[in-house]
Amino acid sequence: MKFKRRNQSLAEFQFSSLTDVVMLLLIFFIITSQYVVQSGVKVKLPGSKTSEQVVPSEFVVTITKEGTFYLGETIVAEPELEGRLKSLRSKSDEANLIIASDKDVAIEKVVMVIDAAKGAGFDKFTLETDKREAVKEE
Repeated sequence: MKFKRRNQSLAEFQFSSLTDVVMLLLIFFIITSQYVVQSGVKVKLPGSKTSEQVVPSEFVVTITKEGTFYLGETIVAEPELEGRLKSLRSKSDEANLIIASDKDVAIEKVVMVIDAAKGAGFDKFTLETDKREAVKEE
């Protein structure tokens, strides 16, 4: 008995399974990637050798070089900062306040923000910094 051999090559390659795998990988990497919340206000943060990644918070106070205060992306006058922080604090259980201050801002402005935040009921403060390379001492 003779068997007939079929040595025909496939006319086309099926891409459907490859497309499914690529799509699943894309979805996996999108879901597992971390997104860091950055405020829309640009400031030059002070450097720190031991800077760590800031845990995202909905409460960010930014102080610009000119001394302007921002709560999120909204300009806030210095006298009304504590009142605005109180109203935000009462709406959320989160108690971490991120303070992003320009490196040229006087320390008194940062202390004023901390005092206003304590008066508003915040317990934790994070001073946002940039990670810099270790400076070689000569």
